[in-house]
Amino acid sequence: MTMEAPPALRLRRVVILGANGAMGAGSGALFAAGGCEVTLVARDLGKSETALSQIQSIAKSERIADGVKCATYHDGLAQVLEGADLIFECLVEDLAVKKDIFAQIDAVRPPDSLVATVSSGLSIREMAEGRSPSFQAHFAGIHLYNPPHVMTGVEVIPHPAMDRATAGALEAMLAERFGRQVVTCADTPAFAGNRIGFKVLNEVAQLAEKHGVQLMDTLVGPYTGRAMAPLATIDLVGWDVHQAIVDNVAANMTDEATSAFTLPQYMARLIHRGHLGDKTPDLGGFYRRVVQDGKARNEVLDPATGNYKAIDPGLKVPFVEEVRALHRSGRYREGVKRFMEATGPHADIARRVILGYVSYALNRVGPGEVVADYDAVDRIMTAGFNWAPPSGLADLIGIQQTVDALKRYDLPASPLLDAALRGEVRTPLFNLPFVTPGRYFAG
Repeated sequence: MTMEAPPALRLRRVVILGANGAMGAGSGALFAAGGCEVTLVARDLGKSETALSQIQSIAKSERIADGVKCATYHDGLAQVLEGADLIFECLVEDLAVKKDIFAQIDAVRPPDSLVATVSSGLSIREMAEGRSPSFQAHFAGIHLYNPPHVMTGVEVIPHPAMDRATAGALEAMLAERFGRQVVTCADTPAFAGNRIGFKVLNEVAQLAEKHGVQLMDTLVGPYTGRAMAPLATIDLVGWDVHQAIVDNVAANMTDEATSAFTLPQYMARLIHRGHLGDKTPDLGGFYRRVVQDGKARNEVLDPATGNYKAIDPGLKVPFVEEVRALHRSGRYREGVKRFMEATGPHADIARRVILGYVSYALNRVGPGEVVADYDAVDRIMTAGFNWAPPSGLADLIGIQQTVDALKRYDLPASPLLDAALRGEVRTPLFNLPFVTPGRYFAG
């Protein structure tokens, strides 16, 4: 990679379509901070100006607005896109909506401009179907993780018509100019990070129907190597977004964990009633905050009834507390050893989920899969999800112990682990510079 992208990919002017959404403002802040002139486009000027205020808040700077303009679709796409080097689409995650806007863009875009979608998993090929050869040759997915100013992971999914030199220059520019951890993905549903991450999230949501929300978030909580408990994460992301991702994978992919992408019926019923998580605070999601008589209390969903009850402050799982205590003192290897040796049904539930994460992630690597190399999976799960890297977990557990545990839980091992046992791959497996897996374990 060269230190500077070719002249054709030097970004001077970026146009953000759908700037009023969270990703619109977040991506606008990213490109503006990287020295680009940014135009924010929304349905009305007020929404564009709100996005600009959000950018100033993200950047903690008033002056960042000097290079940002606001516009609306009523100004006409031809005028708005004039001189654009990158047209960045951040509209709702709906294939028909995206195809419609891309048809409009195709008719008026500057000939050499790049067009990108921030889609979290829709087909790049389908979105550009019927578009001109020039459009397709300049089209890619640039899936930023939310919020972009915190999460540095980005997946690049070039359209098949984009030549490798252009795709490589785009990836280099995102890494070198904008400080992204770039992972190149095949055009598969949910790409790499969301396919792996939402498999785990939805699996925990399925288990919550039998074991309860609070218990499952305790068993697979931050001490297992993630920034937030899984069901609290779904509330943050939004139940509607969660459903769109898992439904997309379920409808378009078949693999060893297909059943893990079936949305639980209790979630479907509550979504129909308007429960979307944190974005609907009055209705809630897995959790909600209720204020009554001037006092606030936190409640948790009972999946069996669809009703809410007070969170149990006394819920403790002994082995979880022991592992947390070890992690708090920085004794991560001992903590993981205690996790793997814990007995009882609760420990089995937690281990099956975590080992399932390691298995599923490392099996998304190689010919015909989502990414070419396992370090790409490590990078997107650390920089995109803030989760412990799957290879790092295998290191902490021990390669032979990981393979034995996968077999015990009837989970497929991966060619990587088998090669490591044969001495064909160097160990430890995890090898991201300046990152230690221990940083992802919270007491």
